[in-house]
Amino acid sequence: MITVRHLSKKFGETCVLKDVNAEINKGEVISIIGPSGTGKSTFLRCLNLLERPSSGEILINGVSLLSPETDIHLLRRKMGMVFQSFNLFSHLMVVENLMLGPVQLLKLSRQEAYDRSMKLLETVGLTARAYAFPGELSGGQKQRVAIARALAMEPEIILFDEPTSALDPTMVSEVLAVIRKLKEQGLTMMIVTHEMDFARDVSTRIFYMDEGIIFEDGPPEQIFEHPKREKTRAFIHKISLFRFTAESKTLDIYRFNAELEDFCIRHLLNRKQIHNLQLLCEEVLVNLLFPLTEKVELSIGCTDDNRETEITFEYAGQTGNPLENPKPDQELSCKIVQHLAPECNFSTEAGSSRLRFVLKDNNSKVSS
Repeated sequence: MITVRHLSKKFGETCVLKDVNAEINKGEVISIIGPSGTGKSTFLRCLNLLERPSSGEILINGVSLLSPETDIHLLRRKMGMVFQSFNLFSHLMVVENLMLGPVQLLKLSRQEAYDRSMKLLETVGLTARAYAFPGELSGGQKQRVAIARALAMEPEIILFDEPTSALDPTMVSEVLAVIRKLKEQGLTMMIVTHEMDFARDVSTRIFYMDEGIIFEDGPPEQIFEHPKREKTRAFIHKISLFRFTAESKTLDIYRFNAELEDFCIRHLLNRKQIHNLQLLCEEVLVNLLFPLTEKVELSIGCTDDNRETEITFEYAGQTGNPLENPKPDQELSCKIVQHLAPECNFSTEAGSSRLRFVLKDNNSKVSS
């Protein structure tokens, strides 16, 4: 349905979108998540040319949106857009807001446009407010009108730009309920949202955007339960990260422990957790990995919600899991590490190895 290739967008010297590539298929519901300022809304606005891309290609059903020969207005009709600020015409009644596009652009008669608009207002639960003006509506009602107005043009896809961000929490659920209803009808949708539970529930795919690209793309289960990339995992689980490059020839273990302790204290880990984390890192680095490699990239993530600590050691080479078949002088280190963090995963990819542990407070038995 929509193909995006190497899309970029600059505002002056600032590059907001760097190299966005995506395929959106008919009937999909794609939620776009990620930190603020990573180009999520700009991506949507480029898809219907509210922002002109700096480079790249957008194809809608095989037709290039950026080609000079393309009837942009005709293609735009295939896309409805729902804004966070509603963008309703304040001087028109609700039903008139819905009728305007079908009458002027689709050339429907006023009666046809009226009949369609009333059916759509019934879909979003606002038939009784058809003759009200936008100023007489709540925020949630305004957004539901905006959704109905987008549907009035019979689009093939609707783009939602943070549809609940301007609403009070009590009004969010009514808008999300309408979007869930549209999913049941098979409508194709792309939704920029910060509502993580909603994105997990309603989406067929998730785009996690960061650094001006689609950093990770996958079904909700993958993105929320088993993200493949560290930044995705950090965003989803609100992880605070500690990073350290450890080199065998220059590692100052006292400095390392001091920096790690400072990180742990700032994130409210207790003394037992700090001690166990320092002990695990020292055993793995000094006794298990440095005999295999000279440099290790270490990252430690501490979740805010369940006080788990995730430790990842990444290093060059594919020498096998160092916890398996240890040498006699490494057996004690292996036992200590496995006792502290029974949950361990080893993987290799593109010439490098990764050793990942999850240290849980209730599994931390070693005390100082």
